[in-house]
Amino acid sequence: MAQLYFRFSTMNAGKSTEILKIAHNYEEQNKHVLLFTPSIDDRYGRGRITSRMGIKRDALIIDEKTDMLALAREAGPDCVLVDEGQFLTREQVVALTRIVDELDVPVIVYGLKNDYRNRLFSGSEALLLFADKIEEVKAVCWHCPKKATMLLKTKDGRPVGDGPQIEIGGNDTYTSVCRKCYKKKLEIK
Repeated sequence: MAQLYFRFSTMNAGKSTEILKIAHNYEEQNKHVLLFTPSIDDRYGRGRITSRMGIKRDALIIDEKTDMLALAREAGPDCVLVDEGQFLTREQVVALTRIVDELDVPVIVYGLKNDYRNRLFSGSEALLLFADKIEEVKAVCWHCPKKATMLLKTKDGRPVGDGPQIEIGGNDTYTSVCRKCYKKKLEIK
């Protein structure tokens, strides 16, 4: 029985590496996967899932016009994989549930749960509501040995706690931190 999985973490937990590994494992068994990535994430080029380890692969681009259900019906995949799920809309998450429910195809979505302001992304909120299984991918705090659960944004070397929710960036902009270090860096009491 197919299910919708949401696997979340902070940055630098290996989410994109996991997607690429899963795709490889399916294809090694002569099974077909569909890979999707939102158009907004263009750090490594639009339509690419790229791991910081250097592994990369082309993926179908999701934008406001993409009909993922129609693409899945046409392709007949054994699995659908989605990177950067936090950038999905609620309607796109519902479309993923239809792939699971109507086509009986498992869908695995990886993404961030919360932004640097410690607020849910809309895609993550929808995934938390609609997913059959929710799993955390562990990451380690940049400043101590605790588990990272939050993102710390820096600008000009200083922690930033306010601003627009979405600003695409990598290690130069965001670090994964535990709650204690997040509060300490932003001077939250």
